[in-house]
Formats: sequence, C-alpha cells, structure tokens
Amino acid sequence: METIIVQLPDPADPRDVASPSEGAARKPELLHLGPGDIVGFGRGLPGGGGVAIALSDPGISRHAGQLEAAGDYWRLSNFGRSVSYVVENLEGAGEYITVAPGRLGAPVPFEFSRVVLPALNRTASFKVFAPQHAYLGERSADGTGEQTVHPFALDPTSKYFLVLVALCEPRLRDPSDSALPGVGEIVERLRPLRSCRDLTRSAVNYHIDYLAFTKLRLDLGEDAGTPDGGGRTGAKRARLASVALRFGLVREEHLALLPRRTRA
Repeated sequence: METIIVQLPDPADPRDVASPSEGAARKPELLHLGPGDIVGFGRGLPGGGGVAIALSDPGISRHAGQLEAAGDYWRLSNFGRSVSYVVENLEGAGEYITVAPGRLGAPVPFEFSRVVLPALNRTASFKVFAPQHAYLGERSADGTGEQTVHPFALDPTSKYFLVLVALCEPRLRDPSDSALPGVGEIVERLRPLRSCRDLTRSAVNYHIDYLAFTKLRLDLGEDAGTPDGGGRTGAKRARLASVALRFGLVREEHLALLPRRTRA
C-alpha cells in the first residue's frame, strides 16, 4: 500500500502550478511511494538526472534532500548547510513547519503538503500527499494484535471532506432526493465558510478526483474516464455519493460542518 504520493513539479516551470486551489491544466506526473521507499530531490545532474524530484533552478543544490515514506506519514531530510526548507500544510490556513539545514528525517504530519525551497527564481516547490493517515477508531480497541487499516481513511477537518459532505447533503436531508449538486453549486454552498472563500470550480474538481481515485479508490470503469477529470463528472459524483452514504462515511451529524442555509 502506498504511503505517500509526490506530485512532481512541471519541468517547464519550477513553480508548483497544479495546486488544489488553482486546478491543473493538465494531468500532473505522480510518484507513488510505499513504506521504506526513499527518493531524493534537487537540481540533480545536467538535465535533472540523479534525483527523482528534479527542481531546475541554479540556486538549488544538486542533492538538496530526500523524502522517506514511513508508516502513514513521511520524513524530510535537508542536506543543505545554509538554508531551511518549509513544509506548508495546504489545508491548514497558513500552518507550516521548517526543516533546518542538516536536519535528517524530520517527520511531517500533514496530509496535504507543499515543500518549498528558496531559489534564485522566486521559490521552487513540489507537493506531497499522505492519503493513508490513520484516525481514531482504526486501531484495535484493546490495543493488542495487529492494527486494522481502515479502507477509507478520511480526515473530517479537510477541505475535500467538506466537498464530500456538500455533495451528499441533498440525499442526507431527503433520501428520496436523487439529485446531486453540480460543481458550481458545491462552490456556492461552501464559499460562506472562511476556509473556502477562495474555493474555485477547479479546486472542487481536484478534490472530487482525489476522493474518487486516491481516498476511496473507486473503480469507475469507462464512465469516469481518466483521473484528470476528462470523463463524465456526473457518474463520478454519483458513485462518490453512493459509496459515502452506503458505508456511513458521511452522516447526518456532518451537516453541521456546512454553513447555515438561508432562505432565498
């Protein structure tokens, strides 16, 4: 089972252009890592060789650091001698940690992260996702025996979970209601929340893809096309809502996470 997913930077632009809030113009290249896997990042050899995560900026060391997948989180090592690296929590409203020069194996607890390195051309960055984070209730009750791995590890404090709740809201309020909100309706439903004021249609599509293909690992066949959202989004949303409600991933009490509904 993969522990982390690294979204590689666009080789034509060292800036991380495919963020959840900006949307992706094209399918990003992903690197899947399992427990114990280690990959390096930096400028590498001429042409970006020698490292798995190439950051094409002359201000970045050839071997700037490395990532290590460990359990349900990951570690970051800073091979630099003079500058710190920043790991931003993309769901944390400005929360971040710094990894000091020479620091090895710093644990990163965030599920959605952006690693930022100082560079000559502004900054260089890449994203790291840890979709298998464990939450309360996934371990054996008496603390003995092997850990139970939940097949659907969802973080109720995340933005993607808000998207899922908004998607399921009509059926939670009225099980006979077969209609599902469209992407634009989900945007308008969530925007009153402080954390969602800058939410866009592209961001909602990004979170729906993340839920469908990474968190719930749905087999949508030909109905949903490819993971970059090029297929029928209606079938994808319908399948998401069906699985979430069927297995109790979204329940009536989760409606309290949404903004209060007002009369038209």
